Amino acid sequence: MKNNNSFLKLKSQFSRLLVSCFLILVSCVSSNAQPAKPLTRIEFVFDASFSMFGQWQNGMKMDMAKKMLSDFLDSMQKVDNPNLELAFRCYGHQVPLRPERSCTDTKLEVPFGKNNAQAIKNKLKMLVPKGTTPIAYTLEQCGGDFPSASNANVRNIIILITDGIEECDGDPCAVSLALQKKGIILKPFVIGIGLDQSYINSFGCIGKFYDASNETNFKNILNIVISQALNNTTVQVNLNDQVGRPTETDVNLTFYDEQTGIIRYNYMHTINNKGVPDTLIIEPIGTYKMVVHTIPPVEKKGIELVPGKHNTIAVDAPQGYLNLKMSGSPDYTKNISCIIRKNEDMQTLHIQYFNTNEKFIVGKYDLEILTLPRIKLDKVDIAQSKTTFIEIPQSGIVNIAKPSEGPGSLFVEENNKLVWVCNLNSTLVQETINLQPGKYRIEYRPKNAKEAIYTIERRFKIESGMSTPVKLY
Repeated sequence: MKNNNSFLKLKSQFSRLLVSCFLILVSCVSSNAQPAKPLTRIEFVFDASFSMFGQWQNGMKMDMAKKMLSDFLDSMQKVDNPNLELAFRCYGHQVPLRPERSCTDTKLEVPFGKNNAQAIKNKLKMLVPKGTTPIAYTLEQCGGDFPSASNANVRNIIILITDGIEECDGDPCAVSLALQKKGIILKPFVIGIGLDQSYINSFGCIGKFYDASNETNFKNILNIVISQALNNTTVQVNLNDQVGRPTETDVNLTFYDEQTGIIRYNYMHTINNKGVPDTLIIEPIGTYKMVVHTIPPVEKKGIELVPGKHNTIAVDAPQGYLNLKMSGSPDYTKNISCIIRKNEDMQTLHIQYFNTNEKFIVGKYDLEILTLPRIKLDKVDIAQSKTTFIEIPQSGIVNIAKPSEGPGSLFVEENNKLVWVCNLNSTLVQETINLQPGKYRIEYRPKNAKEAIYTIERRFKIESGMSTPVKLY
């Protein structure tokens, strides 16, 4: 009885252990089911150059900009966001214009950190406009302000607030583009305060530009920019068939930044459990080009996403299947492939092996099957959601025995003509070649026979799945 009780106790402990392990496993799976919310780093870059003494609306530009940014930081302090870090950099606030302007007058006043809105407000209060506007140099220094990311789930964003254009012969556009290409930052936001209208076109190449014409507009723009930076923007890609239904799927999508050419996202398209294209999360910063990697690929350019909304991108990508088939043993069918081109276009789209099935965009294609001899089929039709079957005869084998090394060629007889198929290997005395069924000839001359009269000719026939010996002596 004692032994039985010990066994029951051990069994109970083991059961509890199994349950605990199961709950831990479920917890791990649940936690991994949802992607972690990205860490967002926002660096405010503030213009404190001498021109900020100018009048704007009901006061001085500097005073108005300070107040509006400070009020905005107050509102951000009320929102608990553990995935947000802020930093603050100024330019034109250390060195006066005279006697000589400084084109390196920029400083990171508040490094990146959590809950540091108050620290930025304190620095704002102390700013006095003094110097020039070195935008290019400042942006370049911003590249070193962002901490190195330990993972890819980080968004680095610059918000530039300025009332003027570059004054130090730098190239802000080139610097911004370089930082984006290196993956250090996303496309910056630029907010213009009381800008001369002739300057506005100068900022489009730096980043996404907003013209704050008045105080209310400035507040609204800041809210829009922060919303774009913090909130998820979702995308649904509809790959439409010939009647406009989003039924196509199981193909890779690549999103490129249209300005920089950088690959931003790669997804394998899928239809979710609800029967609709799955939802993607994509940054709404900049303009995208999307490539759908069908055969041939489909492109859509100039994609602009509405921030914080669910966006639908539709492209026509109707597809059908091409099935290449050769019956018989693997010895005869292995490594036989087919070059596939668009009808009347010499560019190779794909190489497909036999006994495989592949999807293609609906249309007509020219096929060149790499058997010996080659088989050419023109205007093969690929129809929507249907499979086009191409079946060729099983090859046979010719085993060629030569008396010695020497040059030779193999021909197929077609309509009373000899059509070249291939040359023999002049260094071999035993050679095996896979051939399609048909009538053939070999023309061969021993290496040491220096007269054409010593040419040896043999005729033979190839049948599917059969091996044919040919002796050249």
